[in-house]
Amino acid sequence: MAEQLRWTDNHCHLHFRDADPLAVTQAITAGRDVGVERFVTVGCDVADSRAAIEVARAHPGVFATAGVHPHEAKDGIDGLEELLGDPEVVAVGECGLDYHYDHSPRAEQREVFAAQIALAEAHSLALVIHARSAWEDTFDVLAAEGVPARTVFHCFTGGAEEARRCLDLGAHLSISGIVTFKTAGDVREAVALCPPDRLLVETDAPYLAPVPHRGEKNRPALVPLVGAAVAEVQGRSVAEVAASSWDVATHLYRLPPQPALP
Repeated sequence: MAEQLRWTDNHCHLHFRDADPLAVTQAITAGRDVGVERFVTVGCDVADSRAAIEVARAHPGVFATAGVHPHEAKDGIDGLEELLGDPEVVAVGECGLDYHYDHSPRAEQREVFAAQIALAEAHSLALVIHARSAWEDTFDVLAAEGVPARTVFHCFTGGAEEARRCLDLGAHLSISGIVTFKTAGDVREAVALCPPDRLLVETDAPYLAPVPHRGEKNRPALVPLVGAAVAEVQGRSVAEVAASSWDVATHLYRLPPQPALP
């Protein structure tokens, strides 16, 4: 029997809206059943980040981020920095700019994004960026504030041009189930040019379930489908994508290469 591949879902929301603890455990178990051994559950505001930390603390192999999403930028970042010293926290974010929905004023989005870049630098943490319909301003803020050494554009939705600009900054690209969507040719072009040592895979669960599960609630157990789509685009084996994305996640978030599992 072939050995099961190991995967890291480097961006999910296991604690989404105070998820039932049993549902969280079931999602983690289902992921592990298909080789997903590490999970990064991502904070979107201060209270949500605390919930992420609690889930990470309760489950071996689960790690947390702490950040303020651009949708929540209008509420500021008071209380965020005190979370960054928690041993479960491996990154600042998700943070960035979202001009598609504009749930927070754009000036406040930029201010809060800049502040979190500074926090990532000050605490030597990775930075998780959310960028939607705001590429030029995202790059402008990064040019003004600097790019932390360990930076990832999560759920990358740009094309080849944006990918090259991100890579030129030294950043990583995290690829979600969008890569499987019929209309996502631009994302596949970006994947095709991304070096394996700069590419990660994610679900962004509970959002963006990959084909053939579109319309369902996404879950970490589907991250191997994302990896398989990346492998097809890059002309590599699925095993190669699993191994390289595991190593990139280890480096980016400073994760233990062999997580303690129950």
